[in-house]
Amino acid sequence: MGTEENSGKAAVITGASSGIGAATARTLHAAGFSVALLARRKDRLDALAAELGPGTLALEADVTRRDDLLLAAQRVETELGGADVLVNNAGVMLLGPFGPELDSDYQRMVNVNLLGAITATEVFLDQLRERSGDLVNISSVAGRTSRPGDAVYAATKWGLIGFSDCLRKELLPDVRVTVIEPGAVATELPGHITDPETRAQTEASYAEVSITAEDVAAVVAFAVAQPPGVGLNEVTVRPRKQLH
Repeated sequence: MGTEENSGKAAVITGASSGIGAATARTLHAAGFSVALLARRKDRLDALAAELGPGTLALEADVTRRDDLLLAAQRVETELGGADVLVNNAGVMLLGPFGPELDSDYQRMVNVNLLGAITATEVFLDQLRERSGDLVNISSVAGRTSRPGDAVYAATKWGLIGFSDCLRKELLPDVRVTVIEPGAVATELPGHITDPETRAQTEASYAEVSITAEDVAAVVAFAVAQPPGVGLNEVTVRPRKQLH
């Protein structure tokens, strides 16, 4: 993906303060995009924006708050000319045995992983349509497989895959829709799991097999670099060692 062909284009990335989001911001910025970094942790966004330099906009925004996203969209329109790419990456992975003890975790996953992506898409949709842009949703292999302890997380990721496929059909040919389903990726997500036993098991498993956030960012960049008539609609990317 050449920098010249992307000059004047802007990519909006949610969950950009760490992990896949930050790696995607670096990759797309290096490819010539201006990038709008959206996340709750403004200090991390400011540090990443300083690292990337000109063509970067750090916007404190919680994807569960529509007003935050509306303000971000206004800034992107005014300062970057509008979004050519939206990467819905914000997400949490709060695994654990199903039961009332983790009710708040379930609410958070649904609100961030699924409703957050839906709201961000709705808010930026007009900008994407105007520019024949790309919508990239980061789902998970948990949206294609199932195992004990993943029930609500998997529900959000299965939902995101269904959302993506429906929008692909509804928005064509104006917006190209891609859903990417990573397996184990070396990010901070396992450390956020609140169930101690599940957290320890997941961290140990990830330490053995994970790919890097940069590996997934390269897939995002590849998808949006396809010729206008080509849709890379669904990509599953696992570590070679990962079974499920």
